[in-house]
Amino acid sequence: MQTSQLADHIQEFWDRDIIPTLHDYIRIPNESPMFDPDWKANGHMDKAVQLVSDWIAQQNVPGGHLQVFQDGDRTPVLLLEFPGDIDNTILFYGHLDKQPPMVGWREGLGPWTPYLDDEGRLYGRGGGDDGYAIFASLATVKALKEHGLPHGRIVILIECSEESGSSDLPHYINTYADRIGTPDLVICLDSGCGNYDQLWSTTSLRGLSAINLTVEVLKEGVHSGLGGGFVPNPFTVVRKLLSRLEDTDTGAILLQDLYVEIPEERIEQAAKAAAVLGGAIVNDFPLLDGVSVLADEPVELMLNNSWRPALAVTGQDGMPSVEKAGNVLLPQLTYKLSLRLPPTLDAGEATAAVKRVLESDPPFGARVTVTGGGEMGWNAPPLASWLAEATDASSQEFFGKEACYLGLGGSIPFMAMLGERFPNAQFLITGVLGPHSNAHGPNEFLHTPYVKKLNCCLVRVVEAHYQHAS
Repeated sequence: MQTSQLADHIQEFWDRDIIPTLHDYIRIPNESPMFDPDWKANGHMDKAVQLVSDWIAQQNVPGGHLQVFQDGDRTPVLLLEFPGDIDNTILFYGHLDKQPPMVGWREGLGPWTPYLDDEGRLYGRGGGDDGYAIFASLATVKALKEHGLPHGRIVILIECSEESGSSDLPHYINTYADRIGTPDLVICLDSGCGNYDQLWSTTSLRGLSAINLTVEVLKEGVHSGLGGGFVPNPFTVVRKLLSRLEDTDTGAILLQDLYVEIPEERIEQAAKAAAVLGGAIVNDFPLLDGVSVLADEPVELMLNNSWRPALAVTGQDGMPSVEKAGNVLLPQLTYKLSLRLPPTLDAGEATAAVKRVLESDPPFGARVTVTGGGEMGWNAPPLASWLAEATDASSQEFFGKEACYLGLGGSIPFMAMLGERFPNAQFLITGVLGPHSNAHGPNEFLHTPYVKKLNCCLVRVVEAHYQHAS
């Protein structure tokens, strides 16, 4: 296919068939099981799976074989297979489950209300994270099929528990290993992009230690006036414990067990990405006037976000709302801590180290309990020359700029799982979560002009895979 021919094909398919269906998908509140424990009874996940399954059937792409697996109480998995002109396998990955609504949507927008603005931004929960993935995957196959172009065997795997840590995925990967096969190229469409001007490939993902920190000082709450000065405030204990982990002046993690040596190649890639993005590294975040970021140098910011640990306190129990708070010295508090870990750090060992630091020698003799676990990060294997050439050439062809490589601060549990299972595979980890797209937060959007060009690049990568493997 000529450049214009492919671009026109993808543009028409997205405008005619994909974007209207994404509107319907956004309307479905299929929150991941972590956020909707009654997901099965509520039926929203089944509705999303049915919508996608019906759409796949309507496309009638030759050779496709779709199966939806739902084993026991697990969330469903879609497995769509296309035989290839060669046996070499490409595995496409995405997910359908969504984050919860979140507050703060702008007037006229909402998590379950799709809205396409004049700039091509499709607002609504799940469009960019990660509903588009199945549509872009099938669009890639459809473009090849309709133009008579050969390709390797293609397997498209779409799960429904990614936002809950892909808790159900290991079962399906193990149970249906024969159906998946041994891919030599994995294309994951659940990542981000530094801008909307070129193709971005993710080279690493941080691990995660998700723990609950509980501090108990009393059997029951007491009058703050009567207890104050006698009984330690549980929040004081929490504050002292967190200062063991985090430098309160810089935000840097103090526990050296949570650091690794950063590979030189990743430092070089971060420097190149920083040069491309410039001030946009910071501009993506809706900082209030006067709020500063945690480093002055763009490269240091990027390494902070991709290869260094970071702490976020993401939830709490035991603290009443301001409206309902009385003059009570609280008996206990529980805080949810999200510790992002360097890609190559053992998550289990890191979580154990955090537990030791927080539980040992508790302030004022308070009862301190740490529960939770960790998920491994992922560092990409060296990039094969054919894939490097394909990503850069396709980025030049459809964006007019070279491809860029960047480590991301988030986690995709599936990648660590696949990296361990398929150590000889090549990986193209990419996505549409660029500036202001705000996945997980309010006003999430899918940048449709970008995703169309990205889809064209995916076709070229699959073509290059065939040429290399054959």
